[in-house]
Amino acid sequence: MKRVDQIRENLDTVRAKIDAAAAKAGRSTDEITLIAVTKSFPLSDLEILYSLGVRQFGENRDQEASSKVEQLPSDINWHFQGQIQSNKLKSITSWASYIHSVDQLKYAQIISQHSGGIEKPIFIQVSLDKPPQSRSGVNPSDLLELAGAISELSGISLQGLMAVAPVDSPAEEAFAELVAIRSDFLRTFPAAKSLSIGMSGDYQIAIKYGATHIRIGSSILGIRSPIA
Repeated sequence: MKRVDQIRENLDTVRAKIDAAAAKAGRSTDEITLIAVTKSFPLSDLEILYSLGVRQFGENRDQEASSKVEQLPSDINWHFQGQIQSNKLKSITSWASYIHSVDQLKYAQIISQHSGGIEKPIFIQVSLDKPPQSRSGVNPSDLLELAGAISELSGISLQGLMAVAPVDSPAEEAFAELVAIRSDFLRTFPAAKSLSIGMSGDYQIAIKYGATHIRIGSSILGIRSPIA
């Protein structure tokens, strides 16, 4: 099977499952943004995705992504969703349309500093791990304080929350917990309604629990291999 046919078939399958999950949850697919996670895939795969109508691409590494950005059309929205390093943030801010993984005030301050006066949309990453912060993400108990400090910065538009399901517990349990965390968050930040959760293994569950942005890699492009 040609690569374009493989990607088209996978993309159609994912979109059909999104439609079904949204219908089951009583939601419209218009509420859900599909981000194709293209980390470690060659430029040719991104060109295929673009030809199939995909305009939301997710990347985790600054050097790889910035090279791809330069070679692809300007109407693509680029989503940075990887672990943040302070020394990469100036560059990330220059190409990323959205930054999904802000979990410290210092990162938001750097983004603000390099935003060029244009509001950069960001998500605050919340840790769903037990104990919290065993990986990336702010402890839920510190979320409101962090969001309050970020909201005072210029050059930033707080979109909502982002999270990754724990590796050692059911995604459904974690996403249900996130619903309560988000409910408290929205009382103080009602405009920050976006919720970036759900990957290839759990995006249908994520839709049930209110995901507005889902980040799908292997279900569309297959298993990643390093770019030669």
